[in-house]
Amino acid sequence: MTLVERFLQYVKFDTQSDELTNMTPSTPGQMIFAEYLKGELEQLGLKDISLDENGYLMATLPSNLPIGVTVPTVGFIAHLDTSPDMSGRHVSPRIVHNYPGGDIVLNEQTGITLSPSSFPELEKYIGQDIIVTDGNTLLGADDKAGVAEIMTAVEYLLQHPEIKHGDIRVGFNPDEEIGLGAHKFDVKEFGCDFAYTMDGGEIGELEFENFNAAVAKVTFIGRNVHPGYAKHKMINSMRIANQFIIMLPRWETPEHTEGYEGFYHLVSMEGTVEKTVLTYIIRDHDRDRFERRKKEFEHLERKINHEYPACCELEIKDQYYNMREKIEPVMHIIDIAEEAMRRLDITPKVQPIRGGTDGAQLSFKGLPCPNIFAGGHNFHGRYEYVPVPSMEKATGVIVEIAKIVAEGKK
Repeated sequence: MTLVERFLQYVKFDTQSDELTNMTPSTPGQMIFAEYLKGELEQLGLKDISLDENGYLMATLPSNLPIGVTVPTVGFIAHLDTSPDMSGRHVSPRIVHNYPGGDIVLNEQTGITLSPSSFPELEKYIGQDIIVTDGNTLLGADDKAGVAEIMTAVEYLLQHPEIKHGDIRVGFNPDEEIGLGAHKFDVKEFGCDFAYTMDGGEIGELEFENFNAAVAKVTFIGRNVHPGYAKHKMINSMRIANQFIIMLPRWETPEHTEGYEGFYHLVSMEGTVEKTVLTYIIRDHDRDRFERRKKEFEHLERKINHEYPACCELEIKDQYYNMREKIEPVMHIIDIAEEAMRRLDITPKVQPIRGGTDGAQLSFKGLPCPNIFAGGHNFHGRYEYVPVPSMEKATGVIVEIAKIVAEGKK
């Protein structure tokens, strides 16, 4: 299969993850997709293929270097699941050939249009083939583009034995979109010196910094009495929760921040007079500022409880940390990725991830793992699209990394 054929086949699998099932993988479609990929790896002739009960699929493309010549083992990783933010069932992709510019009508019946007026980066891809949705689902380029690129690169290396490379490991994991992709990833079994996740966005992206992340649950307990006789008796938990909300810095929210700026993000609020629960995510690239943000929640908890004794209860749980501290000692792996891109006339765009990645957790588990572009845009929604040349370049980057690692043979 070609790269595009693979991608169009892969997006047919409904692999939406679900954080409520408490299973791994969290949805059965991910295992079905993993089993399909396992069969494809077997057909290609890869070695050491394993698929465990949790949906983690691994395989080896053996070195074709002369006996006795050793180089580091490099891995390439992509995730099987798509975001729970929008349906990934019955995905109906379409290729817009030689995109002429202007609006792309995704769904004529419902009037859903992908427009440069809302997404100006579209204009970068005039003249290219672009894969889009029909407006009813997400596309799944996050991260089935990465899966297709890895599989196509491996096949290319098998078909071109004149390209020398060391051992290459490929890994596909479930549940990245719900933050659990690396939790049961067996780094020792994977057996790599370093790896790359193929899970970035537009062409050229190379990322080795991400947020430090925590989730905070703030519970407020009130007291309900008849509102006609409530004076000095009622304690309305929703009003106290609102008081907590407005005590946080107004401008330190996702809609007011960019780059290295951290934030507090209220993701859900459920309440009655007697009980209200706020759920926040706390994010910052700088570890010290991250810790101060958590301290601010503790300070506000004490402040609320001083005014309303025993009303407020805070629970904070760290989710992941900035991988930069684990990548800095091995910055040569960033140099390798940058050189691979330059060989393909791609300008590397080294930038921080305003989010998380499996690579962050894997780096803290002992596998340095920066993130490389897979080519897509507008992930997690109906306006998701991926330019075909960007996917082709990502495939080429994998091949070039394999070459560069082999050139350092000893």
